[in-house]
Amino acid sequence: MSSKTETNATLSLVEKIGKSIPDPVIIFMFLLAFCLVLTSLIGDLTFHTKSMDGGLTTHVIKDMTDTENVRWLFDNALVKNWLAFGNGVLGVILIVMLGVGVAENSGLLTAIIKKLGTHLSDKFLPPAIVFLGIMSSIATDAGYLVLIPLAGLLYAGLGKNPLIGMAAAFAGVSAGFSANLIPATPVDVIIGLNAKVFAEAQSVPFTRADGSELTPATMHYYFIFVSTFLLAGLGAWVTTKFVAPRLEKVDYQLPAEVSFSDFEVTEDEKRGLKASIWGLLIAIGILVFLAMGPLASYTDEAGKTVSPFLNNIILMIALVFTIVGAAFGYASKKFSSLMDVVQAMVAQMNTMGYILVLTFFCYNFLGLLGYSGLGTYVTFLGASFLEWLGLQQFPILLIIGFILTTALINLFVGGLTSKWMLLGPIFIPMLYQVNPQMTPDLVAAAYRVADSSTNIITPMMSYAGVILAFMRKYKPDLTFGDMIIMMVPYSVVFLVAWTGLLVAFFAFGIPLGF
Repeated sequence: MSSKTETNATLSLVEKIGKSIPDPVIIFMFLLAFCLVLTSLIGDLTFHTKSMDGGLTTHVIKDMTDTENVRWLFDNALVKNWLAFGNGVLGVILIVMLGVGVAENSGLLTAIIKKLGTHLSDKFLPPAIVFLGIMSSIATDAGYLVLIPLAGLLYAGLGKNPLIGMAAAFAGVSAGFSANLIPATPVDVIIGLNAKVFAEAQSVPFTRADGSELTPATMHYYFIFVSTFLLAGLGAWVTTKFVAPRLEKVDYQLPAEVSFSDFEVTEDEKRGLKASIWGLLIAIGILVFLAMGPLASYTDEAGKTVSPFLNNIILMIALVFTIVGAAFGYASKKFSSLMDVVQAMVAQMNTMGYILVLTFFCYNFLGLLGYSGLGTYVTFLGASFLEWLGLQQFPILLIIGFILTTALINLFVGGLTSKWMLLGPIFIPMLYQVNPQMTPDLVAAAYRVADSSTNIITPMMSYAGVILAFMRKYKPDLTFGDMIIMMVPYSVVFLVAWTGLLVAFFAFGIPLGF
């Protein structure tokens, strides 16, 4: 059997396994029912865990089929266990998406990609395309649907195989998904706020290793800032040294319907971009006023420094996106009234329906785990097993092990949010219990590295079929296996180097964010 046949067989197996796994919403439904039955079987089970002072804490698992516990489930299903879960984490996520929705639906993000993409020189094309792909993660559709086909045209215009540019863009958009220069992106908010919820549910301090308090939306900012430049450089290197030499030998065609003018910046968009600069200046002015005025830091009665501006950084970022997006929309004639801005927000909310359904079942499941004591018991068993293996003395091995586990799962289960809801509640308390150096921000960062790096080599990635269709315009006989083989070098290099960067941050005690 040839290596290509073996590769295609492996990919088919991965795809078959992935498709046999139910949607995460279905998984949480079954987990909720399973845990109800399980607590009825092991209710009143007593176990002991180590407390923060070195003593023992006694836990008793509640039987959730008892009348009073069934009442608790129904009384708390809508508000406490869903809408108010984690002090309203769902509401905060939705607010961020409102701001991003204005910027995305106004056409601002698409126009920026087109403007920058069409003004790149041949020399800096590979790093610039990967960099733009990474930055486009704040609005995934723009990266996948605009940058990747644009990158193909840019390379075609230079007389090179368009697949080279498309591969580089795909690597940036998808494999570099968790990196960015902008703080408090939707990914930061989803990962950070839920990490806080997962930690506090089992009394894990939401702090760094030095004891300082974490800010959910910016707890990884230093790490993802450095990661952006690391991945852009590595992506360019892989493109130049591995991908381009191979694809330059491959035949391709230029279909008649593909036109570079499709990606030119229109006059309306040019006016919009100029207006967005003024919008950005106005937004910055408002932020400076708030940071130095009503939201300035102060010392409370207990002598603790309170930073209202940083505590509301998510709202600040949403405000910037809204103002800049609205300025672009009005100047480009995409918006003609305030109602158009509202409609842009509504359009973004239409894409959040799945998140609402997912979080209803997920948060109620997590609420049940916390209330019944079952979550603490699972953490206790997992931590005991890892300690039995002796891994408590090797935190770096714990980091690498968690990254590899998540990267493998990512091949079969798509969706950053849904996987984090499955893995976060288990591994954040478990790894901390094994070794207190495994703080919530470190575990969450390891998850981000693993989840992003293998996005480009799994059939379960939601845009995989779309990207294959784009590439087939230039090479009709391209198979999914061919595309995966093309992207493997990016995935391997990103995973190894990004893991190394996280280990370096940990080993040298560098804070991951602020």
